[in-house]
Amino acid sequence: MDIATCAAGWLLTAAALACAPGVVRAQPESDTLALAEAVSEARAANPMLRAARLRADAAFARVPQAGALPDPMLSFALGNRPLDDFGTGEPMTMNTLSLSQTLPWPGKLGFAERSEAHRAEAMALSALELEVWLVSRVKTVYYDIAAMDRALAIMEETRELLREFLDVSNTLYAVGEGLQADVLQAQVAVASLTEDVTAIEQHRLAMVARLNALLGRGPERPVPAVELPEPGDELPDIHGLLTLAAEHRPALRAARQRVEAEEAAVRAAHRAIYPNLTLGAGFAQRPRFTDMLTLSVGISLPLWAGSRQLPMRDEARVRQAAEEAAELDLLNETYARIAGARAESGRARRLHDLYTTSIVPQARAAVESSLSAYRVGEVDFMTLVQNELTVNRYEIERVRLTAAYHAAVAEIEALIGGPLEDAR
Repeated sequence: MDIATCAAGWLLTAAALACAPGVVRAQPESDTLALAEAVSEARAANPMLRAARLRADAAFARVPQAGALPDPMLSFALGNRPLDDFGTGEPMTMNTLSLSQTLPWPGKLGFAERSEAHRAEAMALSALELEVWLVSRVKTVYYDIAAMDRALAIMEETRELLREFLDVSNTLYAVGEGLQADVLQAQVAVASLTEDVTAIEQHRLAMVARLNALLGRGPERPVPAVELPEPGDELPDIHGLLTLAAEHRPALRAARQRVEAEEAAVRAAHRAIYPNLTLGAGFAQRPRFTDMLTLSVGISLPLWAGSRQLPMRDEARVRQAAEEAAELDLLNETYARIAGARAESGRARRLHDLYTTSIVPQARAAVESSLSAYRVGEVDFMTLVQNELTVNRYEIERVRLTAAYHAAVAEIEALIGGPLEDAR
């Protein structure tokens, strides 16, 4: 048996094993960073989420302040003292102690407190919105890293096979039974795949740094192999998702709270023109005469209502209208994004199934066919290499479609404000 026949037989055996349906390509070793672990760590350690929660706590601390009465005024005076000796010999000399309290018109403080309460609740819901999007972002980056790990495993295996092809082509050329063009083409294929591997490895480093930032870690922390489950079942219908989003998305609930806050602010602004009441009591101690008691009642006069209280009403109404418009825009944007994400998940899932059941098996069959044809001299060496690279490209695309499906599902979960299982 000559060298060419032996080499062709080896190529047929090696590539057939690599493309056989029952042979699973090398995968990364056991996963060491579970998705649930990454999500839990992000919720506990992400500094931006912590800042949002603290801002919400600060907003709740402002609620009782808005409903509290103004501080009472306590004053002490030494009245009618002569400048020459500052004594107490004058009949009008007195030492006075007075206390006054301003009482706002009924409803002013109540509506102000109600407005702040709605704003605080909106801040808390905004923190929750940040949390669900943080989880979505963690999942997206996590699945991107998982897809790159699988792609690298596929490319490494393909590169090793191409290197074996290169060795065989070198052997055949050395004994005069191969072409130099085959050697050069094999070298180019190996170098090109090495370039792709290097690019993905560097991109993985960048994505690892991004995931570490989301988890509140330093950028140098390594992230080993991670999970990449197969796409799930068909997602719920669009109407069910939209209903869940309208009821549960934190951002929409926060927008409603802001509208209600401005409604309370409008009612408070309408009461701003009503006078405040000030009650006072004073005690005058007179060294040479009978002590005296003073009681007083005062009201504020809205003399500048045209430039103060009335514009406050206009401002409050405009702010309420603005919040209502923002709420409607957010609702429309939410619906549009859900529709887009659901369409993307369906596209990724259907294409993944197509690659799994049809495209990849057919590409593998093309490799086996070209091997058989190469063995009898019916196709050239480069056809064999290109067919193997085609299988490599299709398998990587299938992995990317898997990650795209999970990223779309993660976006939908953020838009509906919770796990997708609630919509099934």
